Amino acid sequence: MYASSVEVALVKSGRTKIRYPADVVRDDGTRVTVTAPWAAPGVRDFGFVRFEPGDVFTEHYWRDRWFAVKEVRTGGGTLKGWYCDITRPAVLRDGELLVEDLDLDLWVSADGSSVLRLDEDEFEESGLAARDPAAADAARRALDELERLALAGELARLLALPSPSGDTP
Repeated sequence: MYASSVEVALVKSGRTKIRYPADVVRDDGTRVTVTAPWAAPGVRDFGFVRFEPGDVFTEHYWRDRWFAVKEVRTGGGTLKGWYCDITRPAVLRDGELLVEDLDLDLWVSADGSSVLRLDEDEFEESGLAARDPAAADAARRALDELERLALAGELARLLALPSPSGDTP
């Protein structure tokens, strides 16, 4: 059995960027799936999507992959799309889900027609390639993998939760 709730701590450049409570949907030992309302204050308009109060995020974190995928829906349940963070593998310890953001991101619109690589300039400026070349390579590979899955229409399959019988839809 797993905890019913956790505190998600998103860390970037050694500092906690945001911390918020989330309900655990599933923890299979490799992937932790949680739900949480939009946790930042106010509205964040990226131009291609707006995150706002009332939005609900179903967030998928892996202990063995270098990314997290967040399905974003309005409070009424309409899918906005998927925001993918390139991260070090997540660590769940003592009720805290620790996630280290590595600057690279990918946005996939609800209909899959828009797949946008984001923040590659921030990633280059972060100096990760010089400090930790292996992590930088893993981050680039993770972004490429997510983009490939999104362009092939396979992102939803990656996120599908197994049914109680153990079958993946």
